[in-house]
Amino acid sequence: MAQERTLSRRSFVKAAATGASLAAVTSSVRLTAAQQSRVLGANERIHIGQIGCGSRGIGAHMKSIQPHLKTLNADFVAVCDPWRVAREAANTKVKEWCGHEAVMTPSYQELLAVKDLDAVCIASCDHQHTAHLEAAAKAGKHIYVEKPMAMHMDKLIRAVDAVKAAGVCVQVGTNMRSVPFNAGTREFFQKGLLGKPSRLEQCRNSERPYWYGYVKPVKKEDVDWKEFLMDAPQRDFDPVRYSGWYGYRDYSDGPVPGLGSHFVDLMHFITGATFPSSCVCLGGTYTWKDQNKFDCPDHVEALWTYPEGFMMAYSTDFGNGSGSRIRMGCEKGTINMDGVWSEATVTPLGGPKRDGKVRGEQKIKAVECPDHWQDWLQCIRSGKQPVASIDAGFQHAVAVIMAMMAFDTGKRMIYDPAKREVREG
Repeated sequence: MAQERTLSRRSFVKAAATGASLAAVTSSVRLTAAQQSRVLGANERIHIGQIGCGSRGIGAHMKSIQPHLKTLNADFVAVCDPWRVAREAANTKVKEWCGHEAVMTPSYQELLAVKDLDAVCIASCDHQHTAHLEAAAKAGKHIYVEKPMAMHMDKLIRAVDAVKAAGVCVQVGTNMRSVPFNAGTREFFQKGLLGKPSRLEQCRNSERPYWYGYVKPVKKEDVDWKEFLMDAPQRDFDPVRYSGWYGYRDYSDGPVPGLGSHFVDLMHFITGATFPSSCVCLGGTYTWKDQNKFDCPDHVEALWTYPEGFMMAYSTDFGNGSGSRIRMGCEKGTINMDGVWSEATVTPLGGPKRDGKVRGEQKIKAVECPDHWQDWLQCIRSGKQPVASIDAGFQHAVAVIMAMMAFDTGKRMIYDPAKREVREG
């Protein structure tokens, strides 16, 4: 902890710049021999399977890949979802965009066995991510996997190890890395004009929890309930529990992993930080108590410390929708983002060591970059590391797992990177 307190501005900027350089090198360095063996040439079509065909699977993954199908020689060939209605909706898009039927199945194992399948997009429920990721890696498929990457450390480690052993290209769904104004903010921060950060924070609020927006009528006969539950506690079929799974701790841990993972990963991307040292987290269900009995917190605040000598805070208030923002407080000024996906501005205000190099409030210039799915497809072909690699996913997953362990126990959690272990401390 003494090192945390005494780390100098120069040391931090140097470390951050080194992190940035490493990230840049990682994006251009060729992969291992195992990874190289899986690189696809420009004339080889990338055959993609979609695991999870809800609003994220169809509305984000498939819709975002569709503009690149011709230019990057890709094709959707299979879709998987426990709900028949979702599978059929995904197949309708495949017929529209690709001109043929997709293989449809409720089983991810059956999808992974489809002949000539090269890659999968995983947009399943949070409790399924690691199982789907591990199985896809062991099957030798390139993978786009949603965040949060994991809910439990043991499953996270198994999945990451499987990816490393298989040498497949993995892009994690923390797609704020691929937003031009975030790339610009990273470039600006790495210049060192703001010096060492002191506190990075996000408030992400709403008038009600997002899981209410997913509740819909679902018929029992249309759902492969066992395929949905996997190793979650065995329960009788419940249409609210199925469609509103975001609100139940059996399948999701609420806003810190669901929304805060974007923020944590973005701060890692901008600053070059990797793993937190410690975390505390408090919250509960205070506003939205009804017959649905959702048990994910509707109010929560997590606070992490980092070995580079700064704090990071994430909070959600689902009782009042005002006040969402991102703020990066540094010794020579402040970066502000008013909202979640807004452009950033920088000002010297608040910086106790401001030196005149930043004058007035100014908008940070965007830096053009490939979109997140385009980057993944290009890396499958080139053998380069994508912008949100498996290592970046591991780092954000550790942070949010620490937070939820602290939330559940009421105790401070620490992370031991040598042992890859989260424990009380």
